[in-house]
Amino acid sequence: MEIRKTAVAGTLESSDIMVTIRPNPGKGLQIELESVVLSMFGDEIRKTVEEVVSSFGIEDAVVELQDKGAIDCVIRARVSAAICRAAETKFDWSAFDPENGREEA
Repeated sequence: MEIRKTAVAGTLESSDIMVTIRPNPGKGLQIELESVVLSMFGDEIRKTVEEVVSSFGIEDAVVELQDKGAIDCVIRARVSAAICRAAETKFDWSAFDPENGREEA
């Protein structure tokens, strides 16, 4: 997947994270993190972001994060939303569908 434009997801409210992603052609993945819990959870936040970006097959992007104490699932959701907006595509929710893969009775 290719990052085509700059996109944002999230807010600066407490317990949320604002994610901005933009193209970085040929320069790899760059993560810029500001967080109220940087000293305690900075490495885990970066690892989560790298996992999400990698799961979309993205190799070149700048990801700016302004974290206000978001938990892991919020970080994943905000990064995924920003990626889909920047790539101008829709998120495939079928992986989260409990009926996905079940055979009809």
